[in-house]
Amino acid sequence: MHEPGPPRATSVGRSVELAPRDPDPSGRYEWTLLDAPADGDVLEPGETSRPDDPVVHLRPDVPGTYVLRLDAPDGSHRQRVRAFPDERRETEIRVPAGDLPIEDDAVDRVSLLWRHNDRLLARDRPTREGDEWVYRTRLPPGRHGVGFVANDDRSTERHVAHEVEGPGRPRLSLDWSVEGGSGDAPPVLSVTADVGVPPDSERDPADVDVAFLVDDRDADPEAVDRIEARSNGHTLAVPLRDLDGVDDGLRIHAVPHAERRGAMATIRVEAGADEELAATNPHARPTWAESPTVYEVYVRSFAGDTLPTTFREIERRIPYLESLAVDALWLTPVLASPTEHGYHVTDYFETAADLGSRAAFESLVAACHDAGIRVVFDLVINHTSRDHPAFQLHSAGVPEYTDRYRRADAAVDVTGIDWAELPAGGVPEYHFDWGRIPNLNYDDPAVRAWMLSVVDEWATVVDGFRADVAWGVSHGFWKEVADRVPDDFLLLDETLPHDPFYGEGEFDLHYDTSLYGALNAVGAGREPADAIADALEHTTRLGFDDPSAQLRYVENHDEDRYLATHGRAALRAAAAVTFTLPGAPMVYAGQERGNETTRGPFRWHDGDNALTEFHRRLSALRDAEPALRAPNVDFATGSEAIEVASGEGERVTAYVRTGGRGSERGSGTEGTVDADHDRLLVVVNFADAPAIVEVPDRFDRDLFADEPVDGEVVVESVAILARDGRRGP
Repeated sequence: MHEPGPPRATSVGRSVELAPRDPDPSGRYEWTLLDAPADGDVLEPGETSRPDDPVVHLRPDVPGTYVLRLDAPDGSHRQRVRAFPDERRETEIRVPAGDLPIEDDAVDRVSLLWRHNDRLLARDRPTREGDEWVYRTRLPPGRHGVGFVANDDRSTERHVAHEVEGPGRPRLSLDWSVEGGSGDAPPVLSVTADVGVPPDSERDPADVDVAFLVDDRDADPEAVDRIEARSNGHTLAVPLRDLDGVDDGLRIHAVPHAERRGAMATIRVEAGADEELAATNPHARPTWAESPTVYEVYVRSFAGDTLPTTFREIERRIPYLESLAVDALWLTPVLASPTEHGYHVTDYFETAADLGSRAAFESLVAACHDAGIRVVFDLVINHTSRDHPAFQLHSAGVPEYTDRYRRADAAVDVTGIDWAELPAGGVPEYHFDWGRIPNLNYDDPAVRAWMLSVVDEWATVVDGFRADVAWGVSHGFWKEVADRVPDDFLLLDETLPHDPFYGEGEFDLHYDTSLYGALNAVGAGREPADAIADALEHTTRLGFDDPSAQLRYVENHDEDRYLATHGRAALRAAAAVTFTLPGAPMVYAGQERGNETTRGPFRWHDGDNALTEFHRRLSALRDAEPALRAPNVDFATGSEAIEVASGEGERVTAYVRTGGRGSERGSGTEGTVDADHDRLLVVVNFADAPAIVEVPDRFDRDLFADEPVDGEVVVESVAILARDGRRGP
């Protein structure tokens, strides 16, 4: 089926890519705008040389509902897009000329490098006004990271954080019930939105509107209109008789919106085997990935400084992963590539020769499974290597490859490469200054079919994908991937900064760049330890509904080692934070061994065993204590509960963790919490010297140290305090 997927939501000023699913590159596709809230030229065809329009970009100019038809080889399909009001505000971004890291008279031009131009250099240029470089634009409220790049040379980049005043995003989860059915009252399906507002909002959740959208794939337009008309505030109440004719289930989507819109949530309603109505979250995380401990291995350095790393050598070290109580092993790219890091792929269907054969890789996966460890595969599909035959054929003008890669005007090229000239444009498009990895063109159905075949190839072998440069690939494509992979498959995004809209039926876990930034600021002494609470509040302000959906990390293969930058004491504290907050803690191989080089050899014979044991202890406690894996965290109560009697108070933070027993996410509900038994008080100290902290008498044991507590505790890095004399694992 080439149907284009679920109804979409956006706001004026943000385009939506629309495409057929499972496309046939030789088929003909045409999009028609059937209805719009106002006249306007809002539909742009994708950039291809084809006479038809397989992929289009809707750029709504006024709020309202846009209705489109896709004519495809298998028939016609309906697609709706709900556009909400423009969220952007006029703003000026300024940086003093003297803040650029080169002499002022050597600056010829400046370019912005940021998420709002997809990290494409030489597109947005500020102007010189007096002693400042100034860029005027419209941006949504929030904190925006901006790079000012002098002379289009990234080594001169000056980072600034630009704040646009305004509210955060609302959020919601969905619950359901069947009511009535006695006497003359027909049974009614009731879908209810549990709405949350940003921490700084002056609105009450009741004042947030909710738009319910029935999936056009599940019912005809008349039934869709009839069902949606039943919505009232935060509830959609539908008599079951209105669902007659909906045989294969009904997907109901909901979008919260006030001054801004929030991310869409979905519920699927269908009859079970006993004909009783049941509802599920079709995008729920796999059970095994509710709160996993993730371990990232940079594949070509894991065997140490003598042996070359191969799949076999990684497999031989699985007992070490077991000792760390790892739930998921994320491997950096394992496919054919001319590079040591592997992110320049030259063959999506063959493993790298130096790592081993496909059979050796599958043996590694099987051995991990035998150890209870899932395997996450690094999926690199925003770009290929320029050494990939597809790009070489594209560059050489082979007609079938004309549309495979995106092209740009030669005026924006910053590589200095003498690119082959093609009618489709002057130079390949690439992010940053990545001239060796040109961007694929997802407007071309041949590219979509190619990358879907890559997804199919490896989704049967591994347990999840970590999507490299997820922000460079369209939302519509990721939605298709999410619907295509097995139900128990994990999708982890790399979005910088993290974005709640990648959770709209797309990814299960998200890079928590907010916490990462806060941990670095605390480690460097730029912020107090209580900035950890601010980071989680910022994530909520962004519009994330579930704090468990975040990957918590202190470093990865793209970042400096925390130990080298901030020291051993701060690393221990930062690691403790990632293991004791809701979400999925991630350890980058070598973090626990004292590695100070980002991608250098793993320190087997000369590593820090005490630091390794520290990480083992954290992982074991997380496994043993349900509260540490639950979504509930309370910074205010934690802060009020402690008093730093001795030590650096600014370097100490505390929070309370509750839940775990009877707690459930995914249906929009949470079970009861045994507050007395499941309550833990976590105290973290980033200072080099221990802190003596006074704590309430009801907490009588430090589970991390496995020692009794009587009114105060000595916190070297972390204390995890429980009551009722419980012992640690």
